[in-house]
Amino acid sequence: MIPIVIIGSGIAGLACARRLADEGLSPVVLDKGRGIGGRVATRRAGDLQFDHGAQYVTAQDARFAAVLHGLETKGALADWPDAKARPRSVGTPGMSAIAKALGAGLDIRQGVQVARIVADGAAWALHLGDSILHAARVVVTVPAPQVAGLLGADHPLTAAVAGVRLAPCLTLMAAIDAPAPFASRQDRDDALTWIARDNSKPARPQGPALWVAQAGEAFSLTHLEQDPTAIAAAMLPLLCDRLGVTTDRVTHAAAHRWRYARVTQPLGQPFLTDAGGTLHLGGDWCIGPRVEAAWISGTAIADDILARG
Repeated sequence: MIPIVIIGSGIAGLACARRLADEGLSPVVLDKGRGIGGRVATRRAGDLQFDHGAQYVTAQDARFAAVLHGLETKGALADWPDAKARPRSVGTPGMSAIAKALGAGLDIRQGVQVARIVADGAAWALHLGDSILHAARVVVTVPAPQVAGLLGADHPLTAAVAGVRLAPCLTLMAAIDAPAPFASRQDRDDALTWIARDNSKPARPQGPALWVAQAGEAFSLTHLEQDPTAIAAAMLPLLCDRLGVTTDRVTHAAAHRWRYARVTQPLGQPFLTDAGGTLHLGGDWCIGPRVEAAWISGTAIADDILARG
């Protein structure tokens, strides 16, 4: 019997585990992927690297601001000189450094897929394919649309998240051997709502301009089910047009599909819990589309667990 299992090693799961570990508990974090951090991620292709998920972090909450300050002190975070209306911070040498710093020393087990969660007396049975793991408490930090697959369509918490909405986002990563006209550009009315020169961020590899372009909801929905090669082929001409370059200057192009990227209708509270307080749900989808929201949700869950004893 494991006292606390956290499903998902995105920022919400890591924040929850970090808070519990700092209080002397030993949570186990399970994640089906090969890397931690969820959308706070960095993709590498040879000598190239791209922050292909979250582009930066900001802080309004004082506790989260303190966390960011601590990460900066450790060398895992730095200010991005392209600051606009408010300061933007980025992981160094990539956004994935944020997750790695938050997860340092935690018991994180990757490549573990939880198929379903079933009540088993006063505990929970986590079905992992051909094996079962038992836990006294379970924290689920997967995207809201995936909750039903874990808990079942008839579970009360499944009904509670039914109104949450998340939109997809398609990301293009491109190396272009041409002068960069800007460091970043945001236009919510364009098919490419966000474009950034990734190596304008601190501590990034120099050389050809490395671009990350993220599509808006309409474009992403239209092309969502295409394979990554077709997605890249659809997005690349748009990026070249916005940069004023021809496609023959492109030396690398790849795409990534984020199926649950942007929170468009949040839950409206930091987390959900069952009647017994042994099953919690949380994530950025509880509050809004920010890295900070995921951290607040995960930390609030940990605080609730600690308060229950």
